Amino acid sequence: MNIHLIKTEENYIQTLKRLDEIFDAKKGTEEGDELELLGLLIERYENEHFPIDLPDPIEAIKFRMEQLGYNQNDLAKIIGFKSRASEILNKKRKLSLEMIRLIHTSLNIPTDVLIQSY
Repeated sequence: MNIHLIKTEENYIQTLKRLDEIFDAKKGTEEGDELELLGLLIERYENEHFPIDLPDPIEAIKFRMEQLGYNQNDLAKIIGFKSRASEILNKKRKLSLEMIRLIHTSLNIPTDVLIQSY
């Protein structure tokens, strides 16, 4: 096992190829340990070089509502008022701290997504 930090794109590609070769390795074996370490190194490299931004809070709400089959009336039941639900979905009203708490609890959207500026 010859493992080293991924510092270049070439190293990254080579590491991905090696990971693919040993992908079915059994946990607790030498190849299984190598697989786990390579996964950590790849994750670190990708987080540094290909960061993924958090989604827009309102788009996250709309997406989650779609997943759950919810409509604007369902959101109104969560936050209290139909007019507020409309204003929020149309980005005419900012989310309050209480709304963020209710939406987080009801729709299971992470608070770090909901507190962002939009």
